[in-house]
Amino acid sequence: MLEKLAALVTVRRRLVLLVSLLFCVVAGGLGASVTTKLSSGGFDVPGAESTRAGEVLAQRFGSGEPNLVLLVRATDGVDRPDAVREGTELTRRLAAEPGVQEAVSYWTLGKDPSLRGANAESALVLAHLKGDEDEVGRSLDRIRPRYANGLPGMTVEFGGRAEVDRELGEQIQMDLMLAEALALPLTLLLLVLVFRGVIAALLPLALGVVAIIGTLAVLRLLAQFTDVSVFAMNLTTGLGLGLGIDYSLFVVSRYREELAAGVTVSEAIATSVRTAGRTVLYSAVTVALSLSALLLFPMYFLRSFAYAGIAVVAFAALAALVLLPALLAVLGTRVNTWSWKRRRTASAGRDPWSRLAAFVVRRPVPMATGAIAVLVLLGSPFLGVRLNLADERALPADAEAHRVASALLHDYPARETDPLLVVAADSGTPRSRAADIDAYARRLSALGHVSRVDGWTGSYVDGHLIAPPAASRERYAAGNGTWLSVVSSVDPYGDEGQQLVHDIRTAEAPFETSTAGTASAFRDTVDALTDRMPFCLLLIAVTTFVLLFLLTGSVVMPVKAIVLNLLSLTATFGALVWVFQEGHLRWLTGDFTVTGGIVATTPIMVFCLAFGLSMDYEVFLLSRIKEEYDATGDTAGSVVRGLGRTGGIVTAAAALVALVFLSFLTSGITYMKMLGLGLALAVVMDATLVRGVLLPAFMRLAGRFNWWAPAPLARLHRRIGLGEGA
Repeated sequence: MLEKLAALVTVRRRLVLLVSLLFCVVAGGLGASVTTKLSSGGFDVPGAESTRAGEVLAQRFGSGEPNLVLLVRATDGVDRPDAVREGTELTRRLAAEPGVQEAVSYWTLGKDPSLRGANAESALVLAHLKGDEDEVGRSLDRIRPRYANGLPGMTVEFGGRAEVDRELGEQIQMDLMLAEALALPLTLLLLVLVFRGVIAALLPLALGVVAIIGTLAVLRLLAQFTDVSVFAMNLTTGLGLGLGIDYSLFVVSRYREELAAGVTVSEAIATSVRTAGRTVLYSAVTVALSLSALLLFPMYFLRSFAYAGIAVVAFAALAALVLLPALLAVLGTRVNTWSWKRRRTASAGRDPWSRLAAFVVRRPVPMATGAIAVLVLLGSPFLGVRLNLADERALPADAEAHRVASALLHDYPARETDPLLVVAADSGTPRSRAADIDAYARRLSALGHVSRVDGWTGSYVDGHLIAPPAASRERYAAGNGTWLSVVSSVDPYGDEGQQLVHDIRTAEAPFETSTAGTASAFRDTVDALTDRMPFCLLLIAVTTFVLLFLLTGSVVMPVKAIVLNLLSLTATFGALVWVFQEGHLRWLTGDFTVTGGIVATTPIMVFCLAFGLSMDYEVFLLSRIKEEYDATGDTAGSVVRGLGRTGGIVTAAAALVALVFLSFLTSGITYMKMLGLGLALAVVMDATLVRGVLLPAFMRLAGRFNWWAPAPLARLHRRIGLGEGA
């Protein structure tokens, strides 16, 4: 099939190039406006208790967790008469804005001391913007200019979830431009060095650009029907360039090798597509299936990475199998134009990778033991991992939302902007259930780490009513329901904050309740990730096993690949904890706020992406080793020769892909730095310790057992196996 495809593309090369050009024009026009259609949220779990409670609060009570916080500063103090007048008027105007369900402040809540800064020079206005993330964003864009310039004698700064999402969207666009401005020229320079020529070096960039353009068009279309995260843009750029480099290296290297052997251009293309093209096809399927595991998770933040990743893989593979052969057919031997040769070519078996493989197969046990010890040591910090959610601390420290959050942390000890919200939607009218509401509020206020409970019947501290119902009591009532605001004194992501969620959810209540708020959302997110992770691992393991079995006819090699990949990724996760959770190497990775944890979704993204990329190199290397073994029957020799023929290409590909992902470190968003560093480390670790040491050591120890399969599976492979040397 691949030979027929190569022949067709070679003959119709001009038509293929014309169709590809038209595709780029149409897809480029469609995808040009994609950023305006993407969202910066996607961390909530659809259908979870916290999500349902938040929806009930918004729809039935016209309230909810404050998603917009205005920090108002007055030089002469927030209690002077003109400041009180201006603050009250600001709150009234904000509450009347379209899209604002509710707005309260220090001045409208009877000078609530919890909403005044410690030095009395600042106070808070808390608002809830209604609608989904896109509607909230549009409301904020309309409201913000009217208040950003402040009031006479007062300044206004914006914070809260709505402002964080707005700033994340702006930051990601700036990050993309910076990363591309750095990655593209550096990548081209390294490609010129790797290919030892200019024309050949441009081919991987061409494939990467086509994959990126096609994926942006797909994301634009998907955004018409479902939510898509703006952070999928980063993956589109990084993975598009990375896979364009990988697949081009495999195909072009084989093509130039065939030309050097003296065959015709058509024969060189046919052989390259049949062999390296088969590797590309296997790799693409493996990477796509690894990324498809992200679709198992309910949060559209993770699902968006699957959308982008699968599209990128498909377009990169299609370009490598169709567009690249057409370009090679047009270029012919001119692919070596502006090229130079090495001054001295290492003799067969004397190149660095052959020597390394020979050294390892002579000493497999000590080499494997040493490599495993290094990986385990690097992975040990992961034992102390702590998780959290993405918030304003992911932004640069000088971002407005980050500055507001820092001020709240230092000047407002009670977490007024981050309460736990307890909803009793069908508890009966608050008036008829006043005694039950009172008793329940007292019970909640007596729980550990609760600063105060506010509700229809008043405010409570330590089990006692400290303030009678205020004029704003009706905000806690709607028809046959009520809700309570539980202000805590602890970090919602910490053990104490999570224990408080558990205590509230299990506390005896006179009516059915549900909880919303950051702490509750975090609990539901961790539960959703934990529940789906076994299925994610199972999907990746099964698909990897099947594909490698079809390639090699062995049941041992797939198991070996899965185990070594898991070991390598553990080391990567340990490095992420050491750098980002513990705060090391900020001078190298770019400054960021150390939160004492890492975003809960990051390890899953890194796992699925890195596993797929590592299998990319696994397929390429095993194809060559299997080709040598089928020809000679010598396991040790086939490992040495196979690694010698592929080691340089794998190393070059890994270095180039790592460079692309390291460009993510220029991002101002912490969890994008995590993703970039994690993927770069995983690729480098896989191409060095795993492929250079552990794989040859394992294969030397396993001997002929490497290619073993039970008789029924061996017969099955002879019938449907797809393996062929690359």
